[in-house]
Amino acid sequence: MFTNVIGLLEVGMDRDIMKELLAWKGKARRKPLLLTGVRQCGKTYIVEKFAKEYFESYVYVNFEATETLAAIFDYDFDVHRILTELGRHFKTEIVPGKTLVFLDEIGECPRAITALKYFCEDMRELHLICAGSLLGVVLKKEQLSFPVGKVNRLRLYPMSFKEFVAANGRADLLEVFREWPTDRPIPELYSVPMDRLLKEYYIVGGMPEAVKTWIETHDVDEVEEVQKEILQDYADDFAKHAPLSEVPKIRWIWDSIPVQLAKENNKFVFSHVKQGKRAAELEDALQWLANAGLIVRTELVEKPEIPLSGFADKTYFKVYLSDIGLLRTRSGVSAETIWKESALYVKYKGAFAENYVANELLSLGKEPYFWRSGNAAEVDFVFEENGEIVPVEVKAADNTQAKSFRQFCKKYLPRTGLKLSRKNIAKNLCESTVTYSIPLYLGWNLEYYIRKDDGEGLL
Repeated sequence: MFTNVIGLLEVGMDRDIMKELLAWKGKARRKPLLLTGVRQCGKTYIVEKFAKEYFESYVYVNFEATETLAAIFDYDFDVHRILTELGRHFKTEIVPGKTLVFLDEIGECPRAITALKYFCEDMRELHLICAGSLLGVVLKKEQLSFPVGKVNRLRLYPMSFKEFVAANGRADLLEVFREWPTDRPIPELYSVPMDRLLKEYYIVGGMPEAVKTWIETHDVDEVEEVQKEILQDYADDFAKHAPLSEVPKIRWIWDSIPVQLAKENNKFVFSHVKQGKRAAELEDALQWLANAGLIVRTELVEKPEIPLSGFADKTYFKVYLSDIGLLRTRSGVSAETIWKESALYVKYKGAFAENYVANELLSLGKEPYFWRSGNAAEVDFVFEENGEIVPVEVKAADNTQAKSFRQFCKKYLPRTGLKLSRKNIAKNLCESTVTYSIPLYLGWNLEYYIRKDDGEGLL
């Protein structure tokens, strides 16, 4: 029995996380799965698609939409009783191994969070997924924690560029580029449609409802209406879930992010949020946005050593938005500006490119940091890969000359480096670092190049 399967299923938007859900389904030591992600990034859609394709029945519990269902968890933590009552309410027999149970917005029912421990210990054969858009916020607010060691975890991000291309019916282009050789220039037959799709992605972004609207209408006004509704929902969350004293601060920071991205070095400066306000007064509000998944925070690493997290400066960082389409709408950049690449858009185009790459790295499971030495030298991103550190330079145009990148390679001798730009594909040496220059539209496939073993000692 399937309920609430939303219209996105009809569009056929496949998500890469489906492979990870299947791996979880088949685990011998499977635990209840916690699926996190920013509000409206498609968590309900992907779980319902997963249920429809791989289970005989499905029970969907939304604690936000139906608050009375929390009463089922009030009495005790007997998982057999809980399942019996859920099955009775939904008129569905819940059969472990055949039924998927989805507890959505679980942060609204603290006792359901506690119950996960007992589902893990007493009924591991049941496929149970829980999710919550503002789970990080709710847990901190209610001083709750998930049972340690009793859940598996996955995070869903807005649709990546790769997923956007496939949703637009051009999965054939993804196959073309899956193992594209660096010694063959990419012809216009392939580069032109990929460039166009990347511009569309800058305009639309990866929020599933916006992508669905674009596919069905190709009307920018319709897409922007969806984006503005999502942004308004986020603003409503500030008032609903944040401490009253923090709401104005959260709004100030939220409004300042597009402005701060336009600055020369993109560093987030608290004093630029609101005149007279200091970091100590605003840090909790910034963390609220991070806990909600609305922002991406990349920290400075002056000494790039393993693990990068151990050498990060948490007081010096950049802030990006979790979705490039929402950034465009919040920044007031018109679709026409993206299409025509106006000369007046040159500086902000760089911020867009960086935000895009930050999101792509996260979707690939890479935790991005950035490197800076003094006031001049900076590499946009660095991340860990198989015990190595990979530097990433991002250029919005086709100029890939980067003095800072060369300085980094000379000083730290990374085995592999990446330059993402509008330039055609190439491979060269930067000092002793094998460096791949790849088009921005191939950011989804960067792992192919950093893992490519062609006899030159690459990863």
